[in-house]
Amino acid sequence: MNHPLLSLREGPVARLRLNRPALHNAFDAVLIAALTGALEAVAHDDSVRVVVLEGDGASFSAGADLNWMRGMAAASEAANRDDALALARLMRTLDELPKPTLARVHGAAFGGGVGLVACCDIAIGAPEAKFGLTESKLGLLPAVISPYVIEAIGARQARRWFATAEIFDADTALAIGLLHAVVPADQLDAAVQRQIELLLKAGPVAAAQAKALVRRVAAHGDRDRHDADNADLIARLRVSPEGQEGLGAFLDKRKPAWIP
Repeated sequence: MNHPLLSLREGPVARLRLNRPALHNAFDAVLIAALTGALEAVAHDDSVRVVVLEGDGASFSAGADLNWMRGMAAASEAANRDDALALARLMRTLDELPKPTLARVHGAAFGGGVGLVACCDIAIGAPEAKFGLTESKLGLLPAVISPYVIEAIGARQARRWFATAEIFDADTALAIGLLHAVVPADQLDAAVQRQIELLLKAGPVAAAQAKALVRRVAAHGDRDRHDADNADLIARLRVSPEGQEGLGAFLDKRKPAWIP
């Protein structure tokens, strides 16, 4: 039996590849646990600078596995709650991962697959990619992934796509903010690599703290608190080893130490 997730390393880049191609990388409890564990591992690995999330085969992830859904439909409410909490843990782990994350999206990205895309810091897709929040067709809603999808596409867009379950294309995903770029399929790997190279030029601490900064600023509207917190942050960064190296390299017109 193939492992549902492949963890690949390319120097400082960790590639987490969903590996259920025959099932279009559909979610089940085993895949959710494997991906959560892999993300928790890279979170504590100082040698990892960038994480790429991708799918093997024809799809990124086509949502929930039908057999898994059949089993959960027959399970108790308490068992379903535990199952949903496992998915919630996965999404939060990805969203809060202290490493830059990049989604390489091709083929289908439905349901929880959309959640994964929304949780990544950067998402690049091929024109053939298709997206759908299709839960309402089953009398359900994308409740667990909703905080991340709403943050990515906004409340007004979410109200439409959550209710209609309509499938939309890569250009629409780009227009509503789910994707950052759409490139021809034969240029997808090159576009992903370009983002990796940009991320590797950033200071590791700065890159890791970027999403935490955005989350904190977006979370509350106290401008005085923003000013104080942001001043504290930039002061810490300026006097930190990384900040000192980055500023010194700029002034000396050389590469900082974190760039080979």
